[in-house]
Amino acid sequence: MTTTGEGLDGTNRTRNHEQPITLTAALVRYDGRPDRRTVYPPGLSGVARMSTWLTADADAFVDLDGSR
Repeated sequence: MTTTGEGLDGTNRTRNHEQPITLTAALVRYDGRPDRRTVYPPGLSGVARMSTWLTADADAFVDLDGSR
């Protein structure tokens, strides 16, 4: 299956869903408040990285294998 959409640079992009998406996750631990995890595609920096990340409380993420 393929999908098309607009890339970060405004160009149209096509993605083949048979190729896996690789993401990086970073965990930040806090004292007195929930830890936070940020997920983003590796190899990006600057605006591209800031516009493709997702951050949430660490307990919002679940182990994929444990959830199947």
